[in-house]
Amino acid sequence: MNTSESSPERAASDTAGSAADAVQRIAGRVADVGGIPVSRLLPSRQRRLVGAWCFLDHAGPAQFGPGEAGMQVGPHPHIGLQTFTWMIEGEVLHRDSLGNEQVIRPGQVNLMTAGRGIAHTEQSLAEPPRLHAAQLWIALPPEQAAGEPGFEHYPELPRWTEQGVQCTLLAGAFGGREAPARIYSPLVGIELLSDGPAALELPLDRAFEYAVSPLVGGVQVEGQDFGVGELAYLGAGRGSARLRLDGPARVLLLGGVPEAKEVFIWWNFVGRSKADIARAQHDWEQGGAGRYGNIPVGPGPRLVPPPLPWPGL
Repeated sequence: MNTSESSPERAASDTAGSAADAVQRIAGRVADVGGIPVSRLLPSRQRRLVGAWCFLDHAGPAQFGPGEAGMQVGPHPHIGLQTFTWMIEGEVLHRDSLGNEQVIRPGQVNLMTAGRGIAHTEQSLAEPPRLHAAQLWIALPPEQAAGEPGFEHYPELPRWTEQGVQCTLLAGAFGGREAPARIYSPLVGIELLSDGPAALELPLDRAFEYAVSPLVGGVQVEGQDFGVGELAYLGAGRGSARLRLDGPARVLLLGGVPEAKEVFIWWNFVGRSKADIARAQHDWEQGGAGRYGNIPVGPGPRLVPPPLPWPGL
């Protein structure tokens, strides 16, 4: 997926939050991605990053009518990040400039590593006529940000039951389990799913900062109620988190070591400097083939970035 926003983001983790602080409430804002309304939870004015997680769109659930095409995202580029797609309902076809074509289905993860540059498209398939997904970006460390692009598909993930809640480990390690996704920063992503009301207390790594976001239903985080379209930021330094799910509920838990260096986010680019992003945008505007490879065609028009906000770059 892509971001159509035109305001630059300079992200650095603010670790002022601690275990003694109240949970921070962050409201998502509505954006449009390929004709689908999404709730954009990261980055925001209140919180740019959660560890290396630098972007979170909650797409849907969207119901398409007869003859409607669903999500249609035309060719667009990325640098300096990994796109991490967690599919809940529906099917989406991914095509990229490395020649990969992959349908992602519910319960599966697509992980695209942009490195120095990649381009891709995303397209809803005709059946089933619904789409519900979480699209996340992971900021690559400087040593990987200029590396080779890649793509991996993960149809099987670690699953278990914790205090009556079904858990899926999307990324990183937790409780002696390790997700297969190839990531380059210390982080974790877990989906919590409950058919009815449930309460659990999860152990946390005090070196990580964490956030919780409901995708279906509601969740109580340390006694505070949060609903769909909100992010509960817990900060760093906590040894555990007390959650109560208002079943049926589906919740994301994200965490990671706070970023020590600035991360710049502009359009579909993540970079460690404004110059990195300016070069990437210039290369795309000049046709892109030299940097981004064999750019796939369709399903919509090639996306065009807004003018750079930094004069002289």
